[in-house]
Amino acid sequence: MLKERNRLEQAVSGYRELADSFDDAVTLHELGETEDDADTVGEAEAALQALVERVSKRQLESMLSGEADSNDCYLEVNAGAGGTEAQDWAEMLLRMYVRWAEAHGYKVGWLEESAGEEAGIKSATVEIKGPNAYGWLKSETGVHRLVRISPFDSQARRHTSFASVAISPVIDESIEIEVEEKDLRIDTYRASGAGGQHVNKTDSAVRITHEPSGIVVQCQNDRSQHRNRAQAMAMLRARLYEAELKRREEEAQAAAEEKSDIGWGHQIRSYVLQPYQMVKDLRTGVEKGNAQGVLDGDIDAFLEGALAAKVTGGRTDATQ
Repeated sequence: MLKERNRLEQAVSGYRELADSFDDAVTLHELGETEDDADTVGEAEAALQALVERVSKRQLESMLSGEADSNDCYLEVNAGAGGTEAQDWAEMLLRMYVRWAEAHGYKVGWLEESAGEEAGIKSATVEIKGPNAYGWLKSETGVHRLVRISPFDSQARRHTSFASVAISPVIDESIEIEVEEKDLRIDTYRASGAGGQHVNKTDSAVRITHEPSGIVVQCQNDRSQHRNRAQAMAMLRARLYEAELKRREEEAQAAAEEKSDIGWGHQIRSYVLQPYQMVKDLRTGVEKGNAQGVLDGDIDAFLEGALAAKVTGGRTDATQ
C-alpha cells in the first residue's frame, strides 16, 4: 500500500536524520574538548539538548500506532447552551485548531458552517489533511470550557461558556462500513453562512441523520447537492468507524467514557482568561499560563500530554 510505504520511508529517514545529527554533535564536542574551545563545546551541548527534544517528540510519534492514527480527520465544533457567548467561543476554538493545523503544514478544508445569530458559529466541520492528523487530534474530543469577561455584556461581567469538539478519522474505501438506506434520514436545505461563496440560492446543503446511532452529519461546501451528499456520507462512515474504534478501545481498557451534555462537570479542558490566565487539561494536569498563545494554536503540550498519559495510564502533570 503506497500510503503505508510512504509512512515507513518517512519514519526511516527521520531516524537516519537523528542518527546523523547525533554523530555530528558528538564529533563537534570531541573537537571542542581536544582544542580546549569552550564555545565549541557549548555549541555541541546545545545541539545535543535540541536533539533530546527531537527524540522525545519522535518517541511520542511512535505511539501513534492506532488503526487510523495516520489518517486525515474531520473536526467538528458545536456551541453549547448560552447563545452568543457560546457561539463566539465555538468560533474561537475552531480558529485555534485551524491555526495549529496551518502551523504544522496541514491543509484545512471547510465542509459545513452554521453561523450564530449575532456572532460566532453554532457549528462547523472541517477536514484536516496531513500525516497523523487523527492520531494527534483524537484526544481533543470532549467539552471545552471558557471563563472570561464577556465582550457582549455591557456590565463587563465574567461568563462561563462551553463548546464541544468531535474528532473522527477520514477512512478510505478499503475499510468497509455498512450503512443501510433505511437507517438514514436525509434532509436538504439552503446553505447559510457569512455570505459570498458560502451561500447558495438552491437547497444544495445536505444533512444526514443515522437514526440507530443518532449521529448527524452535514455538508454545504459545494454547490452540487450530489457532491455534498457524497461528502456527508463519507463523514458519516468516518463517524461510525470512529465510534467502533472507541468501543474497541473502551473494551480493551475496561473503561467506558460517559457521553454527556455540553455543560458543567463534563469538560476536558478549561481556558481561563479572567481573573488570571491559565489553560488546564483536566485529564492530564498539563497547564499553560499563556492562554492567548494556546488560543492562537499552541496546543502541542496538551496533545503530547494526552498521548503520553494514554501510554502511561496516568497524569503527566506539567506546567508551562
